[in-house]
Amino acid sequence: MKILKFLKSINWPSTIFIIGYHLLMIGLAPIYFLFFPFSWPLFWISFTLFYLSGLSITVGYHRYFAHQTFKTNRFIEAILLFFGTLAIQGSALRWSHDHRIHHAFIDKDEDPYTVVRGFWHAHILWIFRKQKPIQEKVVSDLRRNKLVNNQDKYYVVWIVVLNVLVTLGLGFLTGSYFGAFVIGFLGRLFFLHHFTWFINSLAHYWGHQNYSTEHTAVDNYLLSILTFGEGYHNYHHTFAQDYRNGIRWFHFDPTKWIIWLLEKCRLATGLKRANGLKISEKMLLEHKKVLLEKVCTHFAHKKEAFEAAISEHIDKLVAKAKRIHDLSKEYEKAKRQKWADTLGDLRLEIRTTKKHFQESYRAWKRFSKSVMKLQPVELPV
Repeated sequence: MKILKFLKSINWPSTIFIIGYHLLMIGLAPIYFLFFPFSWPLFWISFTLFYLSGLSITVGYHRYFAHQTFKTNRFIEAILLFFGTLAIQGSALRWSHDHRIHHAFIDKDEDPYTVVRGFWHAHILWIFRKQKPIQEKVVSDLRRNKLVNNQDKYYVVWIVVLNVLVTLGLGFLTGSYFGAFVIGFLGRLFFLHHFTWFINSLAHYWGHQNYSTEHTAVDNYLLSILTFGEGYHNYHHTFAQDYRNGIRWFHFDPTKWIIWLLEKCRLATGLKRANGLKISEKMLLEHKKVLLEKVCTHFAHKKEAFEAAISEHIDKLVAKAKRIHDLSKEYEKAKRQKWADTLGDLRLEIRTTKKHFQESYRAWKRFSKSVMKLQPVELPV
């Protein structure tokens, strides 16, 4: 009975497809590399398809359909659905539904790819289980999108027709249909799938929690390179409605850059950004929480003194961050009202306050590092 119940719980189409193409690639890739001449055009076109289909998942399925962090037109939607279909990761409707459930119930049993059940469950095994019916209230907005509904209703037709046509086209352009199948289809899917699955698995295991320890998501720069900018996962789960995952200029987030470029080309509007003050406050309060936990665990005898010093540092930083935020709002208002006489003074005050904030933040980092390096002292009995 247990075996029968287990067999009934398997999503056989997905299981057969995923295991099947992995086995095919393992068997056919050595044949291609041993007996066929390497083709740079084939490699670069396949890589381009890999990147376009990957970005369509992150720009389209994730930040547009699932989180609605920006608005765009039907033409861009169609492009995102076209390349998203090439990724073979489910329809945009199903993908967005599962992802919204993931955010609502992160690290709980209701989370479809919860890491609490283990690394491999989050990475791939969850796909092998039968899917629960779509909760219409979760994706009621997407149900009003005719193109999204068409893709969901005829998803198998979409993936077969588009992937066959693209693979045949690649074979025609490069003169190697076998190479197009092995590199342009099997290889592309293998790397794209595992890089996407890293977000559900590694991005909940390996990295830093700069914004929240209330969930398992972590930030990892290396993962952001592999996942088209999705590696800043702790930030994303803390500020899910921000169109950015990497908020600093040096953060590798090509998904963010594409959305920004669409806005500059007037193809996207309403880009959502988390409030800068809220981001700073959340990060500082999280650092405070970590330090206080360290103090309570190892230095209970000096708890009050440490707490006072930590709170003083944090309060000063939060106050300065708030002042920068308020000054920036005043500056934008002055710019709109064309108050030329106050713009210069505001610019100078913003620059000075930012400098003081940076100095205080460096002092805070030195202080927090010194606390984290302290060794616990056993009190005499």
